[in-house]
Amino acid sequence: MTALQTREPQKAAIGGWRNRRTLGLFAIIATLAVSVLASLAFGSKPLPLTEVFDVLSQPDGSEASAIVWTMRIPRTIVGIVVGAAFGVAGAVIQALTRNPLADPGILGVNAGASFAVTLGVGYLGLTGITGYVWFAFAGAAGATILVYLIGSTGRGAASPITLVLAGVALAAVLSGVTQFVRLLDPETFRAVLRWGLGSIARTDPGDTALVLPFIAVGLLLAVVISGSLNSIALGDDLAASLGTRVVLTRVLGLISVTLLAGAATALTGGIAFIGLMIPHIVRWFVGPDQRWIIAYSALAAPVLVLAADAIGRVIARPGEIEVGVLTAIVGAPVLIALVRRRKASGL
Repeated sequence: MTALQTREPQKAAIGGWRNRRTLGLFAIIATLAVSVLASLAFGSKPLPLTEVFDVLSQPDGSEASAIVWTMRIPRTIVGIVVGAAFGVAGAVIQALTRNPLADPGILGVNAGASFAVTLGVGYLGLTGITGYVWFAFAGAAGATILVYLIGSTGRGAASPITLVLAGVALAAVLSGVTQFVRLLDPETFRAVLRWGLGSIARTDPGDTALVLPFIAVGLLLAVVISGSLNSIALGDDLAASLGTRVVLTRVLGLISVTLLAGAATALTGGIAFIGLMIPHIVRWFVGPDQRWIIAYSALAAPVLVLAADAIGRVIARPGEIEVGVLTAIVGAPVLIALVRRRKASGL
């Protein structure tokens, strides 16, 4: 009788989460569709939605058609791709470190990318984003590997605490050296400073195609290990007793984060708070199941990127404000509000 009484509330709770997740999924897909339309319609030259639909269905060589097809569609695609990459990378790293305030930057990914690009510009004469992509990706990957090696030093495998400490320390060192090198010749590094602000406007479709395979592999790895991440959230010892291969999951997770955040940073210069804020918000709606958190993050993060980009184009006409600047301005107070909610801050 007691067991039956216990099962009924559990079934009700599971059913409640299932309904909430399903309804939320439809809501977030609808919101993403609205964000895509806003990204296509808003800008220095606003276009009515009817005109957007017309040129989408029948490109006619008009000014509106040129704006939509050559500028705003590539920009929107970049927003979706990097948003999903940063969002899922944040969800994975928060699960791996069991730290709800972790993000890809905490492993030194952004600092590694900026450091490598700065060296490429200063000593090899890189002048375009095409050159930045490979250097930024190599720097991000190198920083993540170095963090894992430092975190693994000593007895036993790398723990969440040692990874976080190693990441913070390495990021501080790389950021300091990067700033020092840039101060030696500010004029040479002017373009890099703008790249580092985080923008989806200066990206060529060819650059997007270049990093897309890396992001696709990173997303696939995140999905593959999502079930094991649920076990790791319970602690390494308990996860191992449940049959989870902890070290393998952690290595695949770090590879996934490197591919996702490294490629997205290379493409945009890094967009702050996406990987930190989105999984935090998503967890509030879907609960602690990492499979749902990763799926929701892949859909919700592009909404934030596209919305910030559209707002940045509207409030600064005829110019624009970079996405990374707006997400940092909006993200900080939102994050403080979320952290103060106990339900939202726990993993």
